[in-house]
Amino acid sequence: MSPARRFSIDDEPHLAVRSVACDYGSGTVIGRHAHAFGQLLYATSGAMSVQAAHGSWIVPPGKAVLIPAGSWHSVRMWGRVEMRSLVFPSDREGLLGAAVGGGGDARCRVISVSPLLRELILRAVELRALDVRNGPERRLLEVLADELREAATLPLELPLPAHRQARSVAQWVLARPGDPSTLDVLARRAGAGRRTIERAFRHETGLSFGLWRQKARLLHAVRLLSEGASVTDAALDTGYSSVSAFIATFRDTFGFTPGKLSAARGGDSRLRGTDSGA
Repeated sequence: MSPARRFSIDDEPHLAVRSVACDYGSGTVIGRHAHAFGQLLYATSGAMSVQAAHGSWIVPPGKAVLIPAGSWHSVRMWGRVEMRSLVFPSDREGLLGAAVGGGGDARCRVISVSPLLRELILRAVELRALDVRNGPERRLLEVLADELREAATLPLELPLPAHRQARSVAQWVLARPGDPSTLDVLARRAGAGRRTIERAFRHETGLSFGLWRQKARLLHAVRLLSEGASVTDAALDTGYSSVSAFIATFRDTFGFTPGKLSAARGGDSRLRGTDSGA
C-alpha cells in the first residue's frame, strides 16, 4: 500500500477538493454542526438521514447528498454505512460553482450518482485531494463539476412545516410512521382543527397532509430496508396492508423498487478496510 498523501499549509489554497472515507455502525449519529465549505456525502452501503432546519433527507446507498456551506445539519446512519465525503474548500476559479450549492442556495439536495460520478468520487477519495496545479487532477475536477451539474435531484426530501401545531403532528408521524390515526385525531391531539393543519402542510411543505405522510412512511421504509428488513416487513411497519401496493407506490415515488435497496446493502468490496473517523 502506498503511503498516505500529505499536504502542507502552502498547498491548501490550491486544493479544490478534499476527501475522507469513514465507516460507521448502524445508529451512529453525527450531531448538529455546520461547515464553512460545501460538502458531498456518498454512501456506498447503508443509508444516511440528514436533518436540517427546514426538512430531512434520506440518502440511500449509491446516492449522494450535497450540503451547502453554512447549513446546520445532523446525520444518522441506518445499517452499516460506508461514507465517502468530499469537501470543497477552494473554488477560486469557479469550476464548481452552483454544482455544490453555490449562489445562495442554502438547501441540501439528494442527487443521483451516475457510474462516472461514482468513480470520480472514489478516485478523489483515493487521492485525498484534487490539486488544481496538477494537470490530471484538474481535469478530474472539471469532469466532476460537469457530473455534479448534470446530476438529477431525487425526491428524497421531507420538508417540515414551521407552524407549531402542524410541526407537532409531523413529529408524531415521524416517530410512529405506521400509526393509522386519522388527521382529525392527530389535529385534536395537537390542539388544532383539521383544516388548520391541512392548510399549514399545503402552505409550508407544498404537499397535502396525506401525501406528506405517505412520503414520510416511504422514507422510513428506506431506512428499514437499509438496516436489513425484508420488503414485506418494511411495508407492514409503515402502515401498508398490501405489499404490492407498497412496492408500486415506492417505485412511483422514488423511481426504483425497494428490492434495489436490499441488493445495494453489500457496498463495494474494493473499499473494505478504510479507516473510521469523523
